[in-house]
Amino acid sequence: MNADNLALAALNTTAFLLCVSFLLYVVFIMRPFLARADGVPGSRAGYDVHLVVPCLDEELVVGATVRHLLGTFPETTVWVVDDGSTDLTPDVLADLVDQFPQLRVITRRAPDARRGKGAALNAAWAAIGAALPPGADRHRVVVGVLDADARLERLAPDVLCGYLVDPRVAAVQLQVRVTDDVDGLAAADLASLVEAVDRPVRRRDTWLVQLQDLEFTGPIAAMQSLRRRTGSVGMGGNGQFTRLSALDRIADEFGTPWHGALLEDFELGLHVLLTGSRTEYCDESFVAQTGLPRVRPLLRQRSRWAQGSMQCLQYLWRIVCSPQVSLPGALEIAYYLWVPWSQLLGSVVFPAAMAVQVWYMTHTGDGVGSWWSGGAWGLVPLAALFGVLPHVVWGPVYRARTGGSVTRRRAVALGLLNVVYAYLLQIAVWWAFTRILRGRRDWKKTTHAVPGAGRPDLPPPGRAPRRDQPALYAAPPSTEAWPAEPPVVARTPASATGVLVADPPTAAPTSRPRPVPPRAAAPAPPSVSPSVPTSVPTSVPPSVVTSMVAPAAGPAPDVVDGPATARIPRVLTSRPAAPWPPARPAVPRPDEEPPS
Repeated sequence: MNADNLALAALNTTAFLLCVSFLLYVVFIMRPFLARADGVPGSRAGYDVHLVVPCLDEELVVGATVRHLLGTFPETTVWVVDDGSTDLTPDVLADLVDQFPQLRVITRRAPDARRGKGAALNAAWAAIGAALPPGADRHRVVVGVLDADARLERLAPDVLCGYLVDPRVAAVQLQVRVTDDVDGLAAADLASLVEAVDRPVRRRDTWLVQLQDLEFTGPIAAMQSLRRRTGSVGMGGNGQFTRLSALDRIADEFGTPWHGALLEDFELGLHVLLTGSRTEYCDESFVAQTGLPRVRPLLRQRSRWAQGSMQCLQYLWRIVCSPQVSLPGALEIAYYLWVPWSQLLGSVVFPAAMAVQVWYMTHTGDGVGSWWSGGAWGLVPLAALFGVLPHVVWGPVYRARTGGSVTRRRAVALGLLNVVYAYLLQIAVWWAFTRILRGRRDWKKTTHAVPGAGRPDLPPPGRAPRRDQPALYAAPPSTEAWPAEPPVVARTPASATGVLVADPPTAAPTSRPRPVPPRAAAPAPPSVSPSVPTSVPTSVPPSVVTSMVAPAAGPAPDVVDGPATARIPRVLTSRPAAPWPPARPAVPRPDEEPPS
């Protein structure tokens, strides 16, 4: 065999093996996914839940997220980590901290700020540990990580705590849903989102956003279903919940809970497994996030994920050799870490194989007709089997798993578009690979758009609203006047640690007045002291500023105007005149097929 034939055989064999391995993996993940069983019922009673929201320049979304979390889960403590924001995020958080006793704001300053999400989460871990009373059961303290635009389904804490009944389970990953209207999705009846009903709620997200939702509720959820059986469930950046004791154990063994990879969530899951604990995946509930409606921000986000996955390849040998990880789990993790590299290889091999076939078609035999009749037609069903079917099948599966939220025609269209979507994301892998070659490790932040940005009365995603377009971010509508002489909260540095803590309100103002609107104090978490600490252990970095301000007792007014919000433009503190979401249109009968 000459060199040309050998090269051609190697090319065709590589392409065939890549196709077969991908098809087999789809079959492997589909079987446990379709045979899904209900989880163990649970209750958050007895658990101390802390929700961490890292944010950087999130003035458009963080206020609404904090209000959602504290309004839906008043018994939890919300920790917002401001990682050196330069927009109005600090002002929005300062206004919120005056209104919610369960809110804690951790402000990171240079030079420690903007060093990646993992560093911000480590600061939250240190602050949560410092705030717990002595003797707290850290095994029953649960730390959840949410994006700045996240909406947590109201039953999610109870559902995920059902998995924590097993003491071996240290971390649980919630299913992620992607939508244009996170508030509407999070407020919907959970049963209508997962079960086929007579009158399903039709969703009209944009095509690109719905493809992202298909990806999370289809292939990614199926991968996690397989990982539940192999014992290798991966953590995600949004909706991960971990026992504080597990984070402590990782810190004792590896230095800190989160590390420097750009895929810090998956890296955390690997460390949980290496310390001998189990991870679980919960798809009975979900956390919703706003989708990316444009291609470039999507590729930017996925390039960070791909680069983080490539960085985590350094753990492969440790995973394979670890007695704490089962052989099926190690094999599944190895395949996942191989995926971005296989995409790089496939993006070269498949076009090269196609080019060779075109050359043979035009330069050998009696032309195209002879080449086709000679058996080349068999390449068409092979291409459909290996390159199209594994992507198209997720359209109907998506419709079945989301309670018929899309029509049959739209489900088929989503499946066909998923072929283009899957190959489009290979651009992100090359983007990540070039960053690795250039030695770039900086964090490529995802810009979160305003929830409901697809509405005609709001600006395009990623842009600030115009001054004449009201939107709710920090304070609710005004119905009462502000106090004439509000109490003042002054923050002074603690001499020992350099951490700023809140002083009690004083009668005589010593700095710029900041009113504290009277609100009824919500019940404190069962194992968290509501008092303000006078010192912070040295485990908290000096560059971290922790604001823990308890508002004065009294009736809870809805306020928007006053000195505390004067520094925030009205566009960030007022509510739209029209209610949202709008009234649902009439839904056709089950036997009628609505237009797609």
